[in-house]
Amino acid sequence: MNFRFQNLLGAPYRGGNALIVNDSHLISPIGNRIAVTDLLKSQTVTLPIQASSNIIRVAVSSDGLFLLAVDENNRCLFINLPRRAVLHRITFKGPVHAVVFSPDGKFIAVGVGKLVQIWRSPGFRKEFFPFELIRTFADCNDKVTSIQWSPDSNYILVGARDLTARLFYVKKVKGVHFKPFIFLAHRDSVVGCFFGVDKKTNKINRVYTVTRDCYLFSWGYVEEEGAESDPPSPGTPERDTDGMVLDGSARKRKDFDWKDDTPGGEGEYVSKGKWELKRKDGFMQAPAKLTACDYHKGIELLVIGFSNGVFGLYQMPDFVCIHLLSISKEKITAVGFNGLGNWLTFGCAKLGQLLVWEWRSESYIMKQQGHYFDVNCLAYSPDSQLLATGADDNKVKVWTASSGFCFVTFSEHSNAVTALHFMANSNCLLSASLDGTIRAWDLFRYRNFRTFTTPSSRQFVSLAADQSGEVICAGTLDSFEVFVWSMKTGRLLDILSGHEGPVHGLMFSPASAILASSSWDKTVRLWDVFDGKGATETFRHTHDVLTVIYRPDGKQLASSTLDGQIHFWDPIDGLLMYTIEGRRDIAGGRLMTDRRSAANSSSGKCFTTLCYSADGSYILAGGSSKYICLYDVADQVLLRRFQITHNLSLDGVLDFLNSKNMTEAGPLDLIDDDNSDTEEGVDRQTRGNLGYHLPGSMPNRGRPIVRTKCLRIAPTGRIFAAATTEGVLVYSTDDSFIFDPTDLDIDVTPETVDMAINEGQMKRALILSLRLNEDSYIKKCIFAVPPSDIQCITSAIPFKYLQRLIEAFADLLESCPHLEFMLQWCQEICRTHGHSIQQNSRTLLPALKSLQKAITGMHQDLADTCSSNEYTLRYLCSSTAGTNK
Repeated sequence: MNFRFQNLLGAPYRGGNALIVNDSHLISPIGNRIAVTDLLKSQTVTLPIQASSNIIRVAVSSDGLFLLAVDENNRCLFINLPRRAVLHRITFKGPVHAVVFSPDGKFIAVGVGKLVQIWRSPGFRKEFFPFELIRTFADCNDKVTSIQWSPDSNYILVGARDLTARLFYVKKVKGVHFKPFIFLAHRDSVVGCFFGVDKKTNKINRVYTVTRDCYLFSWGYVEEEGAESDPPSPGTPERDTDGMVLDGSARKRKDFDWKDDTPGGEGEYVSKGKWELKRKDGFMQAPAKLTACDYHKGIELLVIGFSNGVFGLYQMPDFVCIHLLSISKEKITAVGFNGLGNWLTFGCAKLGQLLVWEWRSESYIMKQQGHYFDVNCLAYSPDSQLLATGADDNKVKVWTASSGFCFVTFSEHSNAVTALHFMANSNCLLSASLDGTIRAWDLFRYRNFRTFTTPSSRQFVSLAADQSGEVICAGTLDSFEVFVWSMKTGRLLDILSGHEGPVHGLMFSPASAILASSSWDKTVRLWDVFDGKGATETFRHTHDVLTVIYRPDGKQLASSTLDGQIHFWDPIDGLLMYTIEGRRDIAGGRLMTDRRSAANSSSGKCFTTLCYSADGSYILAGGSSKYICLYDVADQVLLRRFQITHNLSLDGVLDFLNSKNMTEAGPLDLIDDDNSDTEEGVDRQTRGNLGYHLPGSMPNRGRPIVRTKCLRIAPTGRIFAAATTEGVLVYSTDDSFIFDPTDLDIDVTPETVDMAINEGQMKRALILSLRLNEDSYIKKCIFAVPPSDIQCITSAIPFKYLQRLIEAFADLLESCPHLEFMLQWCQEICRTHGHSIQQNSRTLLPALKSLQKAITGMHQDLADTCSSNEYTLRYLCSSTAGTNK
């Protein structure tokens, strides 16, 4: 059970800025994690790194090696991006609203409150304190909102909320003090400021400042002969003639290698001239506010995002509008260019929307949007290729599990989606909703081809279908009934009555046509749907039953109750087999409104979702907690607890009560004194419905409560997904780095495997590699076997090594170019060991599902390739036929 975090789905973007690195890799923060999307391969991966709270700013060095991420608690992570490892950490002394690497990668400019700090970039050096503060500029009178470096890394342009922008000369010249130039005439806070470069001389000749009230100011540089150096600004830190700088912590540092001792050098660029306002242009989007902007100096293009969802693309310096389009009606929170300037990135935090648009061809490179509300339910397709999610935003999304991309969204439901189920052929998806409908979706034509309803409106909260796909069942929240429909005709066949509470759990037995249902009336009932005899068995509990699930072989039933226990039943004999007491295992995390620690809290300590492993030996359990518990069913012991998040921006992560944060009016975090979003004309984003408090209902500032609503293990058994407050967390198992021999002996060594291959003893070599259980040697022996000997060697493989061999073929099929050779192996295994596979289907099911997934994926790739080259293949075939004639 070596599961570890792999990816985060369901939420491509939650806020902050987004960047494109190396012209094809998009970096975007998702809560307290960071996602990296390969735009060429259409594949996204989430870094296995968590910040202490939601990440608000990211910056990447020009060479793409280092990533800087700053969260809401002013804590910064310095990350090696290729290795995905945290190198250094630092905490700034104020809120950070801007952070930028210098073009040469040596320095980092950080806007900390009203201060602009220049730090030396740590790099790969091993130092006791790698971050070194070089200079501090304290000239701004309000929060710093934007920082821009000049191409030569000598100047920085700083915009602030004090209606000004300032130009600082970063280097120090001995005996000369430069006062920063102040750009005035703004009537609102400066959102962005940028340098304009003359392409002929490669010198700075323009400055653009963009304000929140939708105006663009263009400034030009005018040289003045005979001008003397200005005195130092009274707001800047004190400096002496020895090149020492006094920073905010009153510590003096020498800076010998970073000062310009040549008087009359580049520093005179500022002292001998001035900047004049050349023109002022309006974007004509009032009453909307300008919320995001970016400038590409290579092609002189400016992109602007507004609070009404409109963006504009302008050619500078003539201010020619190229595009003015609308993405949505919500505020655009992030815009940006890639290195070449042909792609634009847009982010909308309220909708969870992230777009990459090519402005020349007016086409989307990437278009992803997550669920706005919590994800309620998950479903894996039988071949493990697809993952479906349903949420409180009335939408059903289908994701490609391997790439992490959503390829279709169904929005026909008019209320929250509560349950999902894939049919056996993976081409049909069922969804249940509180709007009183069960909808069937065709994943070939992407349409709703059938809708199941009831004579009077009901709210459905559970869903199940039998193995043949002929009968659909759904449990209700209000009438406490189970409705049965025919899949072919859509007719209502039966109504199963007997429960006295909401039916939240529903599942057909994998081995028979018996339906199990769980209800808040403290019972689990078994129904014979096809014979119409009603409830055949009733399992009574002492507390409300929250969910029920069958083991994959149908010989065991598990149910969770409100008192935090998991009961295991024998559905054939109707006996209670054993019980797991999980109340203390799931306990963890206290809410802000709690007056006691998590260990002493009695609320929410129960499992609301269960899921068996593919072989039925383990069970996963989750609920209103930050933990997911993994139990061994046979021994009833806790094997592992997964903490789904460390994000302190969520409620229910901390375990202990901190008295320093308590006031007479209640917890300090509940007192909201920040009106920045209201000033912008946009209300604070507050997520509602299940698991979230509506505005005004509870005074917790809309902070989501951490919880797990649904758990599903893929049929391959190597991946499981959890629908949590953070999104859909995907965990996978990776055994490639674990030495776990099956049958080790003194003669079973890598040397003996190589010796057997060299001597031509392929059967002995393959068995030795399977006993050694080393992945590289197993694959080496497979490729060493001639195709003519496959049948003979397959028949000599003992059954106990068959599962490991099938897993090796499933792994090889995903990347091996020798497709016919691999399929010949698979065919001979099924033909030779078919009887043994049927008798031990439960043990081999995860490996066989992995093999099916690999073959299905390869078949789909070949079908797409052949379809796109249909006419080329026809031409080649016709040319070959003519030549033969």
